[in-house]
Amino acid sequence: MKVLIVGQGGREHALAWKIAQSARVTKVYCAPGNAGTAIDAENVDIGVSDTDRLVKFAQSESIDLTVVGPEVPLVNGLVDAFRKARLRVFGPDKTAAQLEGSKVFAKKIMKLANVPTAESHDFSDAEEAIRYVEERNEQPLVIKADGLAAGKGVAVCDTRDEALAAIRTAMVDRAFGTAGSTIVIEEKLVGQEVSILALVDGRTIVPLETSQDHKAAWDGDKGPNTGGMGAYSPAPFATPELMDEVISKILIPTVHTLRKQNIEFRGVLYAGLMLTSQGPKVLEFNVRFGDPEAQPVLMRLKSDLFDVLYAAADGKLHEMPDLEWDPRPTVCVVMASDGYPGKYEKGHAIRGLDAAAQLSDTKVFHAGTAKSGDDVVTDGGRVLGVTAIGDDLSVAKRKAYEAVKCIRWDGAWCRKDISDKARQA
Repeated sequence: MKVLIVGQGGREHALAWKIAQSARVTKVYCAPGNAGTAIDAENVDIGVSDTDRLVKFAQSESIDLTVVGPEVPLVNGLVDAFRKARLRVFGPDKTAAQLEGSKVFAKKIMKLANVPTAESHDFSDAEEAIRYVEERNEQPLVIKADGLAAGKGVAVCDTRDEALAAIRTAMVDRAFGTAGSTIVIEEKLVGQEVSILALVDGRTIVPLETSQDHKAAWDGDKGPNTGGMGAYSPAPFATPELMDEVISKILIPTVHTLRKQNIEFRGVLYAGLMLTSQGPKVLEFNVRFGDPEAQPVLMRLKSDLFDVLYAAADGKLHEMPDLEWDPRPTVCVVMASDGYPGKYEKGHAIRGLDAAAQLSDTKVFHAGTAKSGDDVVTDGGRVLGVTAIGDDLSVAKRKAYEAVKCIRWDGAWCRKDISDKARQA
């Protein structure tokens, strides 16, 4: 079987690495890929938004399964084009992908499904949004750009002035382009964050093991939001009782409500949750594997990922045996470029990758990397996802940071506290 992975980040490297382990898979391509996927798969120089060339490549190479990694091609309808060409593809179509592509759409579905989430209002006029904040009692608010903003379109605001500044950034300064032309203003939820991912084939829902992302740039959850500075799995807050509640009150109602709207969801349904004193509430929905959550979760997966995704694409998840998991925990530490999540330079040579690769129970997943001659160089804000597995969380964390210490480039940095939140459980 031949597989095509669409994307070029750490998530896609993890998918390529895991799928290549399948006994049924003979070839894995990654379009466009990065310096890491070039080792575990074969890169194809086609961008994620080049729909016609991706379809033609899948046809010419007789690809048996295409897995779409990032959200942008999903929201833009890549899956629709593949299905129209009668190509097997894993991922939601353009309509279903609105769950991530539009915060307003997601809130509408949650309301119809009676899914617990923060109270919110949406605005397409900046003055109305500003007036709404100015006229209400001061309280912590979250300002979200409606569209895709690479994980940076959310501002958590503790004061009125911060909320007003966030509105102007999105709607007046257009920092996120058209994604911020409409915004959602919602109450700030307080608690621990947990990521729950499930494979969905339209009817059957198969939850994956839990994880916890670290969105803030700096230690102690300080600083600006990023695409994710690290993650670990499992998340101790996600007890079996909580998982039952999430499945019955969030995942099943969401998928059922979409079906009632004539929207069949096939792909990964990712619920970003806040565990509040009133129970779990949805912060956001994503429609693909998380990045960096995919790295620690897939490292723990013992089942054949190809078999599962192939079945999901065909609507046959109900025929699959239960997923098998390594009980040992995993930790993924993201190494980033100086300046991220703001402006950063590319092209710095990365040293120490070979030394890190020699460490046991560790895998360095490439995110923003490229080849330049014989060198692997930085090519993004989040550059590497250094991931390790250990007998307990402290061992996994130690192994991950040992590998981090092997790797250097000008301006490299990372958070030092990935997985420490687990101690609060």
